[in-house]
Amino acid sequence: MWTADKWRDYELIDSSDGERLERWGSYTLIRPDPQVIWKDAKKSKLWQNADASYHRSSKGGGGWEKNRLPDEWQIGYESLGLRFTLRPMGFKHTGLFPEQAVNWDWFSQLIAKSGRKIKLLNLFGYTGGATVAAAKAGASVCHVDAAKGMVAQAKENAALSGLADAPIRYIVDDCKKFVEREIRRGNRYDAIIMDPPSYGRGPNGEVWKLEDNIDQLVNLTAGVLSDDPLFFLINSYTTGLSPSAMGYILALRVKSRYGGKIESDEIGLPVTSSGAVLPCGSSSRWGVSW
Repeated sequence: MWTADKWRDYELIDSSDGERLERWGSYTLIRPDPQVIWKDAKKSKLWQNADASYHRSSKGGGGWEKNRLPDEWQIGYESLGLRFTLRPMGFKHTGLFPEQAVNWDWFSQLIAKSGRKIKLLNLFGYTGGATVAAAKAGASVCHVDAAKGMVAQAKENAALSGLADAPIRYIVDDCKKFVEREIRRGNRYDAIIMDPPSYGRGPNGEVWKLEDNIDQLVNLTAGVLSDDPLFFLINSYTTGLSPSAMGYILALRVKSRYGGKIESDEIGLPVTSSGAVLPCGSSSRWGVSW
């Protein structure tokens, strides 16, 4: 498992009975997590004194119960010199997935060591964690997400990270439609990051399920790779879709054309109370070398 273990402003303190206890900067949150299927003793006193908790509703969705949590605050990822604004959002989110830092570290080194200007496409870019990490490493980035609010927060995070004037292009659009237009326009990219949702709806209301659409999407997106690409990264939070399955798709659609190598694994966060690592999704990486 690839572990995001360089955080100072984030800590996964404990996990038990479907929930995780976390420190985000100066604040402690309790959030549900379906991966936490064990019922271990809750060792930290902070379980009883958290700044906010997210409670699921029996009718679907849920909501935040705030004690001392502000509407927004900031944390940093000192390893790469990044800063992010956090906000309590719907469906338990804060605007950041801290486990993705292990991928930020990986591709930041590739970009910095490439010795050339890397043009990167970040699809389903959300609030820009990968975008700011890639830009900080020296890449020019095209950030695409269908949610206008998420793209606005990505711009904010770039500014906080000292990247307000960095070569980042922000696009509010359906990712598949955007890639199709880029192919027609002849635009090419040296690196691709893809973080598609498990489930959603397309621009015309069509149902999107990752396991039914990921191969087609990767095959389409491979069409915008340059003649000398650096890497292709796919992230997944879909239960039942193994990292090896994503790796197989990369082998079919990318490695067969460019050679290189593929590695796939779960990504996770260290849990302070147990010393174990909580699985938080998976990633598959293709690259020429690393």
